Amino acid sequence: MTQLSQIYTLLLLAVVLPGCTTIGYYSQAVSGHVSLMWSSEPVEELLANPATDPDLAHKLALADNARAYAQTRLALPVGDAFTEYTELGRSWVVVNLVAVPEFSLTPRQWCYPVAGCQAYRGYFNLNDARAEQHTLNARGYDTFIGGVTAYSTLGWFDDPLHSGFTSLPDDRMVALMFHELAHRVVYVNEDTAFNESFATAVELEGLRLWLEDRGHSDRFAATLKRLDQRDTTLALVESTVTDLDRLYQRRSAIPDTELRQQKQKLIAGLVDRYNTLAAGWDEPGPFGASVDTLNNANLALFRQYNQYVPGFRQLLSDTHYDFADFYDRVRTLSEQEPEQRTRALSELSQRFHKHL
Repeated sequence: MTQLSQIYTLLLLAVVLPGCTTIGYYSQAVSGHVSLMWSSEPVEELLANPATDPDLAHKLALADNARAYAQTRLALPVGDAFTEYTELGRSWVVVNLVAVPEFSLTPRQWCYPVAGCQAYRGYFNLNDARAEQHTLNARGYDTFIGGVTAYSTLGWFDDPLHSGFTSLPDDRMVALMFHELAHRVVYVNEDTAFNESFATAVELEGLRLWLEDRGHSDRFAATLKRLDQRDTTLALVESTVTDLDRLYQRRSAIPDTELRQQKQKLIAGLVDRYNTLAAGWDEPGPFGASVDTLNNANLALFRQYNQYVPGFRQLLSDTHYDFADFYDRVRTLSEQEPEQRTRALSELSQRFHKHL
């Protein structure tokens, strides 16, 4: 799809969607993405230009190699993604707003014409996100706003490379490219945990193979260390979520004031345990070097990005790292009912063993 036709499609989506709130939201989304595309330059031209900053040229050349590897070894549908580059002037491209009811662990869903329904809402303008957050807080939601280094349009448009990618260390930039390209393979409406866990699995195994093929297997140890921190944090979160879920199920029998007190006690315990662990880590963990407080939105978002990663990694191992076969199996899995998907991924997770 040409850049002009992409912009026309985005404008058309904004015009035909009803409702003042919807129009306001899509106007900022369209203008943000259009600005991203209009300000981009071809990577090929930047690499050929001797005036291009050497550090940026290194990143662009690495990204170009990673893009080719994604297509050939990882069988990812690359298309014309990452053939253009945009300088953002900041580390994030959008911020995501997550909202979860005060006594629930199920995130609010927002539905979009291109991306379907997701458990978060993206904003190019931080103030717009904060205004919506204020509205949701007033309605009793737990909320969280987090900066996002990159996003995918699921193959509808040619996503550009940008400074959010190139500001990362080399290996993390490559991994993020694999993650975003994986979203082009399969997408399950209203199942953010499935979509993000799948993309994270492709990111991890793709990076492992990328480093092995370049004789840098030792560098995957840093990724494994971060993954161990993530897994340890996930175990803490899951334990607390089990207790919170048990508490929320008793809502009809307990006054809200008492529910809040017990909820805060459980979350405070999680914060203390996390901070104790994080104090012994060489680099910040998933919630940072330390955390003051958490809420339902933080926990729901973290679980969705990590919940099924071991299951998908085991499924890829079962295919002997034939990515095309793996994607076929994932597509088949995506067509099952949610309960069947969850059961299958749980069984796969139980068989998973980390690369050591």
